[in-house]
Amino acid sequence: MPFIHADFLLQSKTARRLYHQFAADEPILDYHTHLPPQQIAENHRFANLAEAWLGGDHYKWRAMRANGVSEEFCTGSAEPYDKFLAWARTVPQTVRNPLFHWTHLELLRYFGIDELLNEASAPRIWAQANERLKSDELSISGIFSRFKVRAVCTTDDPTDDLAYHTEIAASGLPTKVLPTFRPDRVLEIDQTAQFNSWVDKLAAASNNSIGNFADLLAALHQRHDYFHGLGCRLSDHGLCHAYGDECEDPTAAAIFAKARGGKQVSPEEQSRFASNLMMHFGRMNADQGWAMQLHLGALRNANAGLMRKLGRDVGGDSIGDWPQAASLSKFLGRLDDEGKLPKTILYNLNPADNYVFATLIGNFQDGSIAGKIQLGSGWWFLDQWEAMRWQMNALSNQGLLSRFIGMLTDSRSFLSYPRHEYFRRCLCDLLGTDVERGAIPDDDSLLGPLVRNISFSNAQQYFGLGV
Repeated sequence: MPFIHADFLLQSKTARRLYHQFAADEPILDYHTHLPPQQIAENHRFANLAEAWLGGDHYKWRAMRANGVSEEFCTGSAEPYDKFLAWARTVPQTVRNPLFHWTHLELLRYFGIDELLNEASAPRIWAQANERLKSDELSISGIFSRFKVRAVCTTDDPTDDLAYHTEIAASGLPTKVLPTFRPDRVLEIDQTAQFNSWVDKLAAASNNSIGNFADLLAALHQRHDYFHGLGCRLSDHGLCHAYGDECEDPTAAAIFAKARGGKQVSPEEQSRFASNLMMHFGRMNADQGWAMQLHLGALRNANAGLMRKLGRDVGGDSIGDWPQAASLSKFLGRLDDEGKLPKTILYNLNPADNYVFATLIGNFQDGSIAGKIQLGSGWWFLDQWEAMRWQMNALSNQGLLSRFIGMLTDSRSFLSYPRHEYFRRCLCDLLGTDVERGAIPDDDSLLGPLVRNISFSNAQQYFGLGV
């Protein structure tokens, strides 16, 4: 039997039935990704497997570095085949890492290859995969069609002109591709030079000068409206922790004026300024009916040397350990007091916060929308078998698993769609285990809709994207 087979990771008869009858054929709504809109607009075709698989994938780069592979073969200038060969030599060393599962799922689902990747099989796999990459089926539009991807949400800075989104919308692509409003740079007011450069870009994008805090808010509102007009229905915020300081507009205006004048803003001032702006973003989202995503707990750019050498998002980040509950509760509570708490998805990166977040979401459910406040799927370092179960167990024990909006790729790679399959197998195995130990009924009329809803329909209804 090949390693990846029809019942892969499904450890019970019930799990296999639930997966094959109710999960396997559901479409995909990939509501949080880092896919490049330009490649979608151009219906990009990958020149080779190294470009498709290794470009931008910091998960693989981290594993390769840990295996003694030099940077030349990760982010450097080595030839594509040599980079692929370095990855092939690394794959056997990833046993028990989710990369081992993902690698072989992707080889099978995209390329029809069911042998294990290693140094010996690498030449055959390279040739076979590269030949398949020439087919229309593995163009970007072909990949979306193959995996029944109904909608994709990219991650976009407010200063982006969204020109590629406009092209995509006019192209007739059956998959909806929508922007997500990600205004993290405006919170980094303590980095004076970078902050002022970003504000200048925002002024150009909004076609307005920004001389004071009121101008800044007007420009952000204008860009928020612009994104909405192109179908955006989500904001996203990558934060170490939620900002819960009390900070009224006059105080934020004074801090803004200080930074625009070239003076250094203190950490305390940065926290107050960010707290103020996050309140404004929450209100904007509520007014437009958007969902607000809070990605909390990443210790970013922990390797300062790697950051200086290669920049962001190259594999130098890890889990952080900030206290989360008090500031997050204050932030959500203030919006709720104003009647401006939008649909909100909370993603924790530290597994110690699973139950903190799972209990906190229950404080702010208001009966207006089923699952209005969501415990987000296992994110980044937690989007693997064990941690996805932790997340679903915490949600089940403290809330309603049945209202969960399910999985997303959070990926820069178009070869990541088997992660939805991986998640669905995990979900069905979890439920199947409970059925077979007598913890929940063996009733397809109860469990079938639950599996289908978590796989697709809950997200479809929650975001209202018309897919």
